[in-house]
Amino acid sequence: MSMTDRERDVCRRLEQMRRRMADELAAWVAIPSGRGHAAGLHAQRAALAGRVRALGALTRDMPCDARPEWIDPPWSRDQAAAGVDVLVGEHAGPGPRLLLCGHFDTVHDPHSSFRELKAIGGGRASGPGCADMKGGLVIALAALEAIRDAGVPLAWTFVLVPDEETGSFGSDRALRACAPGHAAGFVFEPAGEGDSLVVERMGAGLFMLEAFGRAAHAGRDHSKGVSAVRALARAVLAAEALADPAAGRIVNIGPLQGGAATNIVPGHAAAWGNLRFARPDDEAALGAALEGLAHGDDGEVPRVRVRRIAGRPAKPMTPEVERLAGIVRGASEDLGRALPFGRTGGVCDGNNLQAAGLPVLDTLGVRGGNLHREDEWVDLDGLVDRAQLAALALLRTAEAASTMRA
Repeated sequence: MSMTDRERDVCRRLEQMRRRMADELAAWVAIPSGRGHAAGLHAQRAALAGRVRALGALTRDMPCDARPEWIDPPWSRDQAAAGVDVLVGEHAGPGPRLLLCGHFDTVHDPHSSFRELKAIGGGRASGPGCADMKGGLVIALAALEAIRDAGVPLAWTFVLVPDEETGSFGSDRALRACAPGHAAGFVFEPAGEGDSLVVERMGAGLFMLEAFGRAAHAGRDHSKGVSAVRALARAVLAAEALADPAAGRIVNIGPLQGGAATNIVPGHAAAWGNLRFARPDDEAALGAALEGLAHGDDGEVPRVRVRRIAGRPAKPMTPEVERLAGIVRGASEDLGRALPFGRTGGVCDGNNLQAAGLPVLDTLGVRGGNLHREDEWVDLDGLVDRAQLAALALLRTAEAASTMRA
């Protein structure tokens, strides 16, 4: 379909926002919101709250649940976003309500020298979280602003979470609670490989293998000791043997912890792992097999304990997602760009939202690359056309949902 007059008006308005979008992105990239840095997370959240309210939305807070302590190795437990709430903005309007979602945390060390957005040539810039996903937040808000300024009424909810990069264990309940009552969901993760629109994601879960032995002096009393490291090593090898990547089952283990010194038979050891699965029955089978590695009663050595948490369910291509993807592909083609569909083993908040019954597309953000690295980059020249795609996706999805409702 060709663009309507109001869609062209929205697109023209976004063309005029390019400089402002780039400036806003630079300001937000300079806010260190990685690794549970509370001051940065609160500052970024406040900036987003002000921006959402300026669009005419009402905001409310939804507290995060406590993150299970065992999930993280002891040396990295400062990475949880403790004390930072989920931010929800709700904009009134007629017709079907759409849900937008994004996260304002990053993976980057707030104390490193990688702290600001810098041009690197070719219309690109590099900075912490510039693509994943502060750039996505910038273009989503610009799209909503252009729609409002063009006088197009639109009902929307914007859910912004502080802990996506650490698994959204705190914000999962809030995400699922927000999903009902919406016609479709859009998450502003960066575009997929080759500018693709990701339509299917694997699921993910976390687990911990913990081994208990008996400590002893390695020289004088070695025979009295029972090595927890040896017991853990057997469990790790058995866990990794469950992997079958070609069949959509992935088991990855690391980091590891075991023993206090080389001259002590280790009495305790632990390993943290990640599961990926393409289907619910794969998740169930992997989970049951992992739990089968546990053995021994309290006080018995060696003993192995297994802890597991579901994390994010798999996100399959459903008929509803396929219809939604067709709408977005048509919008991209009207803007002069092909939009291939893609699949990935990565996970995001789109998994959680779709598990709550909402059809979701989750790569509506910027073009970028080298995610989670200190050379992460964003395509500044593409801010406008990605915001235009987001705006047309919202407008056309709302129109299609209205037609189906009628």
